[in-house]
Amino acid sequence: MDLRITVLSENTAAYGFIGEWGLCMLVEADGMMVMMDTGLGTAAVHNAQLLGVDLTRLDKIIISHGHGDHTGGLREVLRRKRGSVEVIAHPSIWEGKYSRRLDERERYVGIPFPREELESLGARFNLTTGPVELAPGMWTTGEVSQEVGYEDVDPDMYLKQGEGWVKDPLQDDLALVVKTPRGLVVVPGCAHRGIVNTLHQARRVVGEEPIHAVMGGTHLFRASAERIEQTAADLLSWEIQHLGVCHCTGFRACARLADALGDAFFLNNAGNRWRLKN
Repeated sequence: MDLRITVLSENTAAYGFIGEWGLCMLVEADGMMVMMDTGLGTAAVHNAQLLGVDLTRLDKIIISHGHGDHTGGLREVLRRKRGSVEVIAHPSIWEGKYSRRLDERERYVGIPFPREELESLGARFNLTTGPVELAPGMWTTGEVSQEVGYEDVDPDMYLKQGEGWVKDPLQDDLALVVKTPRGLVVVPGCAHRGIVNTLHQARRVVGEEPIHAVMGGTHLFRASAERIEQTAADLLSWEIQHLGVCHCTGFRACARLADALGDAFFLNNAGNRWRLKN
């Protein structure tokens, strides 16, 4: 398998590229081109052009969850695709998602476009709670079960239901998994339901294989020191060979993970390209 993962949108960027708060990863394996999330705005399409990526060749788009910093670039991506494309996600991406923090006003953080507009541009939504096989050896995780006691969902995320509010369990949170001869390569969007939970879910779906690489967000930027420490210990126990974190990981968590995993750790910024060839 020839696997290539390119970061098209991320908070920080390599020289010459545009960074934005969000995430978009391009995953290419044996002729299949899959986009995991679309970033916040125009960075994904701009950086794709700089890298010579032909977005008209996209086979599928995966939405890791229904937050605007992962879906805000979808309209521009669809405009460049030409023709229809399957968009795989959880049904809950269309719920009314808000952030409600004590130090700020409630803020809508959901998908910034109406579904009808995106469908008019060629999006064919495949909304399912379970895993989806994209190609032989490539899957979405479907809903991530929460079994690790120290991993909880951000308490400031809410759903607006009528005139009231309920906590958002972020059941739409999912990851992409590729099975390679060296082990599993897992691409989380934010891992809102826990990066360790996400890895367990990947192994349930694809197989009890070693985790060779993790590339994406880990949502540790507001985590306690205790949770970061436990996460580092668990990731170290997996004997992961490549940990390319980005977006919502945060400085403190990056520093601790770099210390724990040593040379396996790297910052996966916009413009970065990673390749695994067997």
